Amino acid sequence: MNCSELITRFLADYVEGTLPPDTLADFEHHLDVCASCVGYLRTYRETIAMAAATGTAPWDDVAGVPEELVQAIRTVAAGGHLPRDDAECTHL
Repeated sequence: MNCSELITRFLADYVEGTLPPDTLADFEHHLDVCASCVGYLRTYRETIAMAAATGTAPWDDVAGVPEELVQAIRTVAAGGHLPRDDAECTHL
């Protein structure tokens, strides 16, 4: 699976609520301290809603994903842990 496929699948699983509980908890702890990732996810959800309204698929292009989010997804997908407070988060 390439990076684009990983990000696409991870975000789809997150939005659909199908991430494993441990992965979900770790990712949501990261979102508690990362405004950049929260902002991206907000626009991602808006994109999904707009695409659904027009009948198109929003999953085809992940251009513009912040590098912080790419790294967070790679980390949790590999079973790693993310920063749990702003002192540990290097991209706020």
